[in-house]
Amino acid sequence: MRDKKLSVKETFSSVQGESTHAGRLCFFIRLAGCNLDCSYCDTLEAKSLASGKEMSVAKLVLLAEESGLGLVEVTGGEPLLQESTPELCAALLAKGFEVLVETNGSLPISTLPEGVVRVMDCKCPSSGESGHILRGNFAFLHAQDEVKFVLGDRDDYDFALSLISSERLDAKTRNLLLSPITGRLDYQVLTSWMLEDKVPARFHVQLHKIIWGQDAKGV
Repeated sequence: MRDKKLSVKETFSSVQGESTHAGRLCFFIRLAGCNLDCSYCDTLEAKSLASGKEMSVAKLVLLAEESGLGLVEVTGGEPLLQESTPELCAALLAKGFEVLVETNGSLPISTLPEGVVRVMDCKCPSSGESGHILRGNFAFLHAQDEVKFVLGDRDDYDFALSLISSERLDAKTRNLLLSPITGRLDYQVLTSWMLEDKVPARFHVQLHKIIWGQDAKGV
């Protein structure tokens, strides 16, 4: 059987910055192509599938091995747009890697193999894409999976709390993340809301942007 191919925007080693694994060294595989158009997107260069370079699963696994790191994140774009993403994840798991997949939550996460940590980004109203949340995904969450809400204002915060409550997300995963958009929602303001409401979630910032700056690429 021929090795499956994927459209890859970039690969690089960096500090994991957008999950409960933040701070750990990680090898990133950024796949090309996305089906959403979020207002705050910081990876517009990966939006088009054609923007990527064709690479095989075997080559990507080799690059991960050469990185010398035990943690791999498959991100995008939207990685679940590409049909070979589950095969890539399975191949990485077979080599003993910890594997994270960051997805925008609009496509089925059930296609991913057991053992993958799914980091599901639930789009809030200010993103312009909150209508694309695939709620059926919540039934496939495991305790180690993560649900992230990127917040730009109070409406986003209230939306996140409503979804956490209505879907009982705190009973499905121990990893709920509230992440303020830098420059749009003050860190102290969000923290005060969370304290007042006793939210069963973690305050979360994009660590890599604190280290390298808001406009840094390939980190």
